[in-house]
Amino acid sequence: MSEMMKPRGRKVKILATLGPASDTPEMIETLMRSGADAFRINMSHGEQADKAKLVEHIRGLEKVLKRPTTILFDLQGPKLRVGAFEGGKAKLQKGDTFTLDRDGAPGDATRVCLPHAELFEAIREGSLLLIDDGKMRLKVTEVHEDRIVTEVRVSGTIRDRKGVNVPDVLIPIPALTEKDRSDLEFALEQGADWIALSFVQRPEDVEEARELVKGRAAILAKIEKPQAVDCLDQILEAADAVMVARGDLGVELPPEQVPVVQNRIVATARQHGKPVVVATQMLESMISSPTPTRAEVNDVADAIYDGADAVMLSAESAAGDYPVQAVKMMNRIGLAVEADERYGDRVHFTETAPEATTADALAESARGIARTVSASAMACYTSSGSTARRIARERPPVPIMVMTASEKVARRLGLLWGTYAVATRDVSSFEEMVGKAKRMALRHSIAGGGDRLLIMAGVPFGVSGSTNVIHVVKLVGDELENYGL
Repeated sequence: MSEMMKPRGRKVKILATLGPASDTPEMIETLMRSGADAFRINMSHGEQADKAKLVEHIRGLEKVLKRPTTILFDLQGPKLRVGAFEGGKAKLQKGDTFTLDRDGAPGDATRVCLPHAELFEAIREGSLLLIDDGKMRLKVTEVHEDRIVTEVRVSGTIRDRKGVNVPDVLIPIPALTEKDRSDLEFALEQGADWIALSFVQRPEDVEEARELVKGRAAILAKIEKPQAVDCLDQILEAADAVMVARGDLGVELPPEQVPVVQNRIVATARQHGKPVVVATQMLESMISSPTPTRAEVNDVADAIYDGADAVMLSAESAAGDYPVQAVKMMNRIGLAVEADERYGDRVHFTETAPEATTADALAESARGIARTVSASAMACYTSSGSTARRIARERPPVPIMVMTASEKVARRLGLLWGTYAVATRDVSSFEEMVGKAKRMALRHSIAGGGDRLLIMAGVPFGVSGSTNVIHVVKLVGDELENYGL
């Protein structure tokens, strides 16, 4: 039986990764009802046919629950890996000499194949190679056309096809592999709302993907390389959103630098008015435990206090033993943080100066007006989502109901702070604008009788980027007292 899902009561969004622990319609529905606002489909694992079933499940539930639902496809990206070993592994001791070469023969304790010609061109003497998420560390001592000689800095076992990170080198590799291009086209055919690009190093990587996407989905750049942090502003100009991908970022940076970089990425994204997702190991212990550590709870809370648009669950919801509990916990953390009387001050530590446009000026003013008249909610009309992004950047004290005639735009808003999307027909007059905003606010329980609602729209109606009206109404049963501003 169809029933409309009500607003969550929190502004930060929850992005849940789907996987073996959460790939059935029943589990996806439970996650949605428990607090998941958007779903991540990881293309690094599994087959495309299995991913198509996930999309089918989500879109089916979208109709049942009458909520635009966000789907993000996460591309694997150009992951560098060593070749195979005789017996599957080799034991290396600190101080050993170990060579990476172009010989495809199985490796041993002295050498292994590195099937990435571009690395031989970019690597320099003194560079650090991190193997298997940094468990093995190799210092480059010699670079030749067909081999890289290293000194083992950390003892350990190196295994077949483990990943290689090179934190201090810009590697001249394409942002999209052949697998990524195939997965990208598949994701677009499936109606993906967001495409996440892995291992972005520079804005050109985003631009390359945008040429292929051709507006069919929004693009999120995962910041997990020091080189990406160095050109963060340019990447934010090119992308529609960014993710603080702390997995590889934590491998390539010293651990103590990750919180510093995370805060910088969140603040910079907010200044650009682009959604920012904080991800990886947020409730990691809940993969095998029904409760998180206190440190993990504090980690999630800090991201919310900083004003992140969304927080993400990875293996916790994809492959863990307690996916539902993980979503519920993240939901409860969000509600608790946002109920803190200091939250409003904390979330505005980051200054978000408006651009010299009418729409930005109104968005900035709307936050103060909402507070002054004690509005319970805002409502805005948008055709592209830009008005919603401008308002959300200001982090107003009330929820934002976003009305749009585009189902695609409504679905993309699942990663935008404070928004509640409603797909509805365009309005054509001022009176219709006010009347529809009132009906939708009441119908979707955004506001109730006696509440004030702040409405933003653009005249002429239906024209993208024309936001130029703020109007305040008071809902009194079926009557309205209008306060035009």
